[in-house]
Amino acid sequence: SDYWVNDALGLPFFVVSKPLAEGLGAAILEDIVPQLIEQVPGQPAEAELAADPCQYRFVMIFDREGASHSLLSALWEQRVAAITYRKRVGENWSETEFSEVEVTHPGGQVTRMRLASRMSELTSGKQSIPVLEVRRLSENGHQTAIITTAMRLKTPEIAARMFSRWCQENFFAYMMEHYDLDGLVQYGVEEIPGTKQVVNPAWRRLDQQIRTLRAQLRREQARLGTHVIKVEALDAQAQGERLLEIQRMDEEIEVLKVKRREVPRKVSLDELSEEDRPSQLRPLGKMFTDTIKMIAYRAETSMVGLLRPHLTKEEEARALIRELFVSSADLRPSKEDNTLHVRVHRMASPVHDRAIHALLEALNEQNFHHPETEMKILYTLS
Repeated sequence: SDYWVNDALGLPFFVVSKPLAEGLGAAILEDIVPQLIEQVPGQPAEAELAADPCQYRFVMIFDREGASHSLLSALWEQRVAAITYRKRVGENWSETEFSEVEVTHPGGQVTRMRLASRMSELTSGKQSIPVLEVRRLSENGHQTAIITTAMRLKTPEIAARMFSRWCQENFFAYMMEHYDLDGLVQYGVEEIPGTKQVVNPAWRRLDQQIRTLRAQLRREQARLGTHVIKVEALDAQAQGERLLEIQRMDEEIEVLKVKRREVPRKVSLDELSEEDRPSQLRPLGKMFTDTIKMIAYRAETSMVGLLRPHLTKEEEARALIRELFVSSADLRPSKEDNTLHVRVHRMASPVHDRAIHALLEALNEQNFHHPETEMKILYTLS
């Protein structure tokens, strides 16, 4: 499993690759947070954290897979705040609690949302952690629930950060569609030491069957309940058949649970059959391509930022940058003044020409030099 860490705009910081993964929570606590505590700038000093019980080092945003009491509590012990979706939303809040507010996203886009907030708790047995719950009311009446331990953030800020998390997917989709970097490297595999403990595939298969049956059982129970309370209720025979199906599912779940108890949850790799035993990609080639992906995307995004004042849409700016990368250019070195003139051929439209001209002027202001010849690079649009 790969765990990518991106900033609020979707730009990648680093990636953690684990051939044997224990899940998102373990990766965050063991591999990601230690790096972030070491590298994230502008963190409050220890004295500030000690003086203010609500102060935090920084805020992490992740999907509902990590929305557990254990993870949020473990993060807060290190004074790391979190924003995530709530797993079990519960009853809807009254629509009178919601008000329409202006929400400014990290990239600068402004939208309007109907939001409400309450103090709440995330519990596990007798343990609990206080959280601020923010809900968004959609036009169709659906309520999306967000929880956070970052109590200092205002409701619109929390919504903006959570609903902007999708920009991370832009990185993955974009790099796969436009840069087939994985296809440039021939991967090999190598064995993982046999003493490593992993989740038993047999236990996992039984667990998945139980989860699937439970979901089907809940749907059947919901259908039966809906029909019973409606005026046009099912006839007695149909209700009986549905009850028998629910009973059959209950019995099948119990049988599977007994089988699951008889199977060890974790085993060493040496105990697995050949077809169940995993291998890992050779790390050097994978690390190389992951690094190039991050550098390429960050560099391109920086150039897109220079184009944005001259074009209306980010998608248009990215398309124009891709066109620039494959367009023709004349290279004219000059030993007299130690310069390399890069004359880029014109684009398909005057609007794009003006945008590219502005981009090249901005690049010239950076005073780039060729890494080998030390020639100053000057860009022009011919």
